[in-house]
Amino acid sequence: MSDPGGALEAIERVVNRGGEADDVLRDVVRVLHERGFSYAAVSFVEGDRLVPGPSAGREADGIEAPVVFGGSQVATFELATDDGELVRRIATLISPYALVGWDTGGEAWTP
Repeated sequence: MSDPGGALEAIERVVNRGGEADDVLRDVVRVLHERGFSYAAVSFVEGDRLVPGPSAGREADGIEAPVVFGGSQVATFELATDDGELVRRIATLISPYALVGWDTGGEAWTP
């Protein structure tokens, strides 16, 4: 059984700790799976398609939310749950780390 309350707190700790974007996203899906969610995944927007990113568990029905940064969708986040509010909150928390395909124009970038 999943533990949404504890999961959100754990995700907030991962995001607040920061680090390399790919490590943060892998930790997020791992933490969710460890807390009882059967599936968690991030897919990145590249052009007009979604490219699979970090995932944990076996693909299952759940809720998907857009991950938006700077007004543009940069990824999707999917979680095997019926708690849409939780999925949207996590999508917001991970948004600064989901810019994998973005061109910063040579400017330094820190999430």
